[in-house]
Amino acid sequence: MNITARQDTIRMVIDILSTLVEEAKFNFKEDKLEIRVIDPSHVAMISMEVDSAAFEAWQVDETELGLLLPKISKLVQLAAPGDLIDIQFNDTAGRVEFEVGEIKRTIRPLDEKNIPEPNLPGVEMSNSATLSGPKFARSLKAADQVGDLATFSIDPNKFSVTVSADSDAVNVSYEAGELEDLNCSEPAKSQYSLQYLLPLAKRIETSVESVTANFGENKPLRLEFEFADGGGKVIYFLAPRVEGDV
Repeated sequence: MNITARQDTIRMVIDILSTLVEEAKFNFKEDKLEIRVIDPSHVAMISMEVDSAAFEAWQVDETELGLLLPKISKLVQLAAPGDLIDIQFNDTAGRVEFEVGEIKRTIRPLDEKNIPEPNLPGVEMSNSATLSGPKFARSLKAADQVGDLATFSIDPNKFSVTVSADSDAVNVSYEAGELEDLNCSEPAKSQYSLQYLLPLAKRIETSVESVTANFGENKPLRLEFEFADGGGKVIYFLAPRVEGDV
C-alpha cells in the first residue's frame, strides 16, 4: 500500500474520528477508504468514506489497518494544510511508514480484530434540514452557553436548536428561506447531548460547506456532510436523550 494525501484531507479524517474514539480500523479498498467507529458508551457512531480521487496518489491492495489516532494527529499537526503526506504499509515488517517533508515516522498498527466496527442503524427519518457548516456550528456553540442538552425541532417553516435552564435560555432558529433545504412530513423535536455534538461542530465549522440534520420525534439524529471537495462523506449518528434517561 502506498498513498499520498494533502495534510488537510488526512487531518479532517483524523479530527472527525477523534471526536468519538482514539483508535479505528482503516479499511483500504480498491477505490476508497472506509471507516466505521462507535464511542465506548455506544451513544454515537461515525461512518466515513473517502474516495480514492481525494488522494494525490492511491496504490492499494485491499488492506485493513488498526491505527491509534493521537499518534497520527500529532504527526499531521507538524505539516501545513497544503503539504503532502506519504503513507506506506510494509506488510513484511508489519509497520506503517509516514513521511511529512523531512520527517519520517514509523508506527506499528494495532490488532484490527480488537477494534469495534458497528453496523449502520436502519432508522428511517423523513424530516431534514440542510444548513451551512458555520451556521450549524454556531447554533451548537450558542446552545452550549446555557446547558448540556440541546433540543432540535422542525416544522414546515423552520428548524431550531434550543436550550432552557432555570434562569437562562437560548433559541437559534432558521426560517425555511434561510436554509439550503427543509423537508418536514410532520413537526418533531428531539433532545441530544452537546457533549458529543460540540466537538464535532468545532471540527466542521470552517471545513464543511453544509450539514444535513435528519431526525424525528425522540429519534436518533443523523448528520450528513462532505469534505475534501465532496471526496469525503460522513454520516454521524447520535442517540436521543429522552425523559427518564440517566
